[in-house]
Amino acid sequence: MDGGGRLPRSVKAVTAKSASRLPVPHAGPQLLVGERQGRWLMRRSRRSAIAVPLAQRLPQGIGNWLTLGFLALSIGTGFVLGGHWQAMQEQYGEPRHMLARVLGFGIERVTITGLSGLSEQEVLVAAGIDSKTSLVFFDADEARRQLEATPLIREAAVRKLYPGEVSISLTEREPYALWQVKGELFVIAADGTVIDKMDDGRFAYLPLVVGKDANIRAGEYLKLLGQAGDFARHIRAATLVSGRRWNLKLDNGMDVRLPEGKPEVALQRLVSLESDARILDKDVLAIDLRQPDRVVMRLSEEAAAARAEMLKSKTGKRKGGEA
Repeated sequence: MDGGGRLPRSVKAVTAKSASRLPVPHAGPQLLVGERQGRWLMRRSRRSAIAVPLAQRLPQGIGNWLTLGFLALSIGTGFVLGGHWQAMQEQYGEPRHMLARVLGFGIERVTITGLSGLSEQEVLVAAGIDSKTSLVFFDADEARRQLEATPLIREAAVRKLYPGEVSISLTEREPYALWQVKGELFVIAADGTVIDKMDDGRFAYLPLVVGKDANIRAGEYLKLLGQAGDFARHIRAATLVSGRRWNLKLDNGMDVRLPEGKPEVALQRLVSLESDARILDKDVLAIDLRQPDRVVMRLSEEAAAARAEMLKSKTGKRKGGEA
């Protein structure tokens, strides 16, 4: 070093050469100033969030809303479990029907055509229509299926006419006769098919057949009625016996036994007996017309006793005369 504090040139050269031989550190990934500040702020915000109490971070008024929700849930649960919901639906109908009626889509009018044996109320019940039904949610196809499932209805058509009308058109099966079997009474069609069970007196005017298979042979009985003329009004029913022949029940309680073959001929004999001898006014319980050459009658007990007494007196007179 010279007096001015500087190194000699030879020393500078050596120093520079030695420095070039030292390892140079590689520059690693370095964060920019903005990135370092962003991460620092993120860590700071996390620490700040943890430090703020939960009650201060929740929205204002949420406690009131939770309380109201809990009360509504409790009231609704009690309303359902207590049976009030079911009772309300039974009185006012399903909620969707209630809403539709409020909006003016209730069923205000029902027109029914083709009624004969059924009543209007029976049709409404079968179609599922009542005061709680709305037109919007009324299923016309399902109503048609329910109506056609009714034995007396052969065919049905149902239409919705907005804003508040339902139109129902029916084609009923025609009742032909009544059929009694095993203590039960049924309404039958002309081919013997059972239309419905007889639950009231609206079909009491129909001819009555009794016994097994009498339903499929009811046409034979109705043909006899047609051949009886005015006497048919005295015939109340016919019983098929052993699937071979008919017994008639008259309105005075008399039984008439018809033959298996040509029952219409025997019936004409009965009509003649009534015309000539007023047989219906006699104390006769039964008339057997199965033999073509004779008529067998069974008298009541009183008539039989009177006849026996009359025959006895006649016999006594003969014996007295001979003596």
